[in-house]
Amino acid sequence: MVSKKLALLFVLVLMAASGWAQYQGRIEGKVMDVAGNPLDRVEVSIVSSKLGSQKFDLKTGREGRFTQIGLSPGFYMLSFKIEGFAPRSIEVKVNIAEATTLEVRLEAAGAEALRTMSESDKLFLQGNRLYAGNKFAEAAASYEEAIKLSPTQWAYHFNLGLAYKKMEKGEEARAVFARALELNPGSYSASKELAESLAKAGNYEEAKTLYRKALEISADEPDVFYNLGLCQVSTGEGEAALDSFTKCIALKPDYADAYYQVGTLYIGQNKVKEAVENLEKFLALAPGHEKAGVAKQLLDYLKKQVEMS
Repeated sequence: MVSKKLALLFVLVLMAASGWAQYQGRIEGKVMDVAGNPLDRVEVSIVSSKLGSQKFDLKTGREGRFTQIGLSPGFYMLSFKIEGFAPRSIEVKVNIAEATTLEVRLEAAGAEALRTMSESDKLFLQGNRLYAGNKFAEAAASYEEAIKLSPTQWAYHFNLGLAYKKMEKGEEARAVFARALELNPGSYSASKELAESLAKAGNYEEAKTLYRKALEISADEPDVFYNLGLCQVSTGEGEAALDSFTKCIALKPDYADAYYQVGTLYIGQNKVKEAVENLEKFLALAPGHEKAGVAKQLLDYLKKQVEMS
């Protein structure tokens, strides 16, 4: 009897592990100098761009390699640091059940440059700790000091933008997000954050451009399609908005807000059946939503129109 119980437990553990692996990704990399020689014991920090609390610290081995498993899908900021070389930060995307592989080269730096960068890195890490503790003004001050010492580190500008965003300092956030994107044009997170900040300020045209840029970097982001759709609604591009919301739903079928937007767009096109279907789906997914009352009123009106026709 005991052996059967153990066997059953083993099967359950295997099933759980298999299911867990299907929803996790990993990062595999190699760190070298500019000549291609592997660097041993490089400090590697991996931080989720979405969940700052998800952080991993590790070091490379003799062949300069490192691996981190168990990562939730999304974007991560990787920082590399070792004595004698200039630190470097990059952004990578992790997908479900896939390995993200990369090669990173670090440049040697002089003693004075290393001293300055070491001080700026300490300030940056201090800012991260303060940000994690919801001390956004203090975090911003640390990031600002770090930038004074190392003004070309894109991550410093990006994190300062996040702190400004929390402090509701929109204009300042836009400026540093723009600088972060200038320093790292391939950053999805900088593109997305700058687009959101511009959209909040009513600059929909520039926001649309940046949302499209973010989608060029990563085409499977439902939030970006949704926000792009909102900008397109604001600029009177109904068909384009409908396409964006539809793509959002295709990526995330339970995205309630997108169904609401699609439903209202169909009302404008006098497509009653489609409007009803999407508004009903919205209410089924989010009955307690702040727009639920409006959706119900719209549905009552549409159904009466159908009865009268």
